[in-house]
Amino acid sequence: MPELMVPTVLLRSAWLEAHEEWGPGVHEDGFGLMVSDEVDSPAGFAAWVARLAAESNPAGPLEAPRLSCIYRWIVEDDRVLGGIALRHGLDIVWEIGHIGYGIRPSARRRGLGTWALGRMLDEARVLGLDRVLLICEKDNTASAKTIERQGGVLEGVGNTGSGAARRYWIKIQ
Repeated sequence: MPELMVPTVLLRSAWLEAHEEWGPGVHEDGFGLMVSDEVDSPAGFAAWVARLAAESNPAGPLEAPRLSCIYRWIVEDDRVLGGIALRHGLDIVWEIGHIGYGIRPSARRRGLGTWALGRMLDEARVLGLDRVLLICEKDNTASAKTIERQGGVLEGVGNTGSGAARRYWIKIQ
C-alpha cells in the first residue's frame, strides 16, 4: 500500500534509484529539484531535503521571492515511486500550477498519480484553497486523464515557456 511521506534523508538510496530511472536532468515533477541542487553526495542530498522542509514551513524565515510548497514522496515498500508538490502563496502558481507530480517510469499505469493527487487535494482543503490549478503538457494524455479523474475541468490549451500546455481547474469540495 503506497503512502505519502515527507521527504527524508532516510530514503536517500531509494530516491537516487528513482532519479536514476528517470535519467539525467532535472525533470521529475513534484520533487522540487532545481539545477543548483546537488543530490549525489550525502551532504548535498541533506541540504536539498532541508530546503524542501524550509519551503514546506510557511512559519519559517522567508527569502523573497519564495514559494510555499508542501512536498510529499510517494513511497511503497521503502521504494520512492514518485513525488507530488502543492504550491501556494505566490502568483507563480498561475504559470506552473498549484500541484505538480511525477511517477517514475516503472511505477506508471497503477493509478498512483490519481491516488496521490486525491491526497494532495485534501491538503489543499486544509489550507483553505477553494480551487487549484494544474498544468500539463498538451500531449501528456496520461496526466490529463489523471487530472480529469480527480474532477479537473479544462480551462484551455495555451503556450508556456516549454510549449503547449493544458490548464485545468479542480474545485475543492
